[in-house]
Amino acid sequence: MASIESVNLDVADPTAANHFYTTAFGLDTQVRLRASQAPTTGFRGFTLSLTVSQPATVNGLIDAALDAGATPLKPAAKSLWGYGGVVQAPDGTVWKVATSAKKDTGPATRQFDEIVLLLGVADVTASKRFYVGRGFAVAKSFGGMYVEFAAGSSPVKLALYRRRALAKDAGISPDGTGAHRITIGGDAGPFTDPDGFAWQAASPALAP
Repeated sequence: MASIESVNLDVADPTAANHFYTTAFGLDTQVRLRASQAPTTGFRGFTLSLTVSQPATVNGLIDAALDAGATPLKPAAKSLWGYGGVVQAPDGTVWKVATSAKKDTGPATRQFDEIVLLLGVADVTASKRFYVGRGFAVAKSFGGMYVEFAAGSSPVKLALYRRRALAKDAGISPDGTGAHRITIGGDAGPFTDPDGFAWQAASPALAP
């Protein structure tokens, strides 16, 4: 079964971006950074999500991100599916922090359960077929609207959503041009998917 080994973000200032991600979310090896000045404007066609256990943890992580320089896109709030909010990192990457729980069950922590990479695509059914053909196993599928793939032992789960719906969920305009500013490392690469997202071959991370 194919899976993601790393997410590589192209940023203008890797040192500053690294400081933000370690300070705001406690991310270290899960997200890699590399210097790039590739032109890009508006929505880059993807979001990254941190799934956590309870609303208090959502609030704590979003507050930490805002304190570290993030821009609010959607304030944390209750919804039919749970509780969550969205921020944009100083490097331009859109991050959602969410939980399916509607009540706290203990003190807030800085722990997250998983990272989800959501790709905004033009045709969910066609992109699902493309990824299944490269060894990804479908975990959830809701017609031509949303697909989630099994993560296995990967630290990052892959999912597909219609581009305009993803932008609306993130609280950002769907318009955007230029580079996605992301490269995905995995055992299915290298390839470029139908929406221009680039994958590179990556070996599994070595155990410490």
